[in-house]
Amino acid sequence: MSMDLDEVAESVRIDAEVRALRPDFAVLVIAADGLPGAPTDAWSRGLLKDAAATAADLGDVTAEPHVAAWRQAYTAFGAKPGRTRNSAEALLRRASAGLPEVNLLVDVYNAVSVTHRLPIGGEDLDAYAGVPRLVRADGTEPFDTVADGAPAVEHPEPGEVVWRDDLGVTCRRWNHRQCVRTRITEGTTRALFLLERLDPMPFEALDAAADDLLDRLLNHSPGLRAVTRLVR
Repeated sequence: MSMDLDEVAESVRIDAEVRALRPDFAVLVIAADGLPGAPTDAWSRGLLKDAAATAADLGDVTAEPHVAAWRQAYTAFGAKPGRTRNSAEALLRRASAGLPEVNLLVDVYNAVSVTHRLPIGGEDLDAYAGVPRLVRADGTEPFDTVADGAPAVEHPEPGEVVWRDDLGVTCRRWNHRQCVRTRITEGTTRALFLLERLDPMPFEALDAAADDLLDRLLNHSPGLRAVTRLVR
């Protein structure tokens, strides 16, 4: 994506059909450059460990208010939340056994996701094509993934809520599974972070999660440049 950070942040769109499904939905967008793309290290591993500790005594993850709200949202577009979990719930369920180590940037936003109990997505801007938009799929959009260890192309269900760009779906089932093409890697230095919120999460809590993410990234990359925008 060749747009500058301000243009990226301003370009994010939520389709009217998604707004009709969940009028309370909002996404806090962070477009960032100068990021510390790198493998998992001792610092990011420590962040994951600390985040997992915040979920140690959760018990029933589905009783968390924001998790419950996302389960309702998934049901509304036809997904089965007991089988297809939003990214925050999936991470919280794994916390007791240890959160997955992916790479430094993914570790950081996964740690923030668990700590603040909200789904966070991350996209490599250099692999992105066109305007980021949240839509209800018609079912023809390509989603590049891996199946049995080999590259594969899937298609969303008609009516499924997906993030997409000009080349296809970047994240299926709202915030369930990301495509291969735009995922953040060890070499990513420009990224789009999407912090997603439903009622009853206060907007102050959404802001706190964004501040936490930026603080952690700045800790490892003092030259970081970032633009934020609330889309609702």
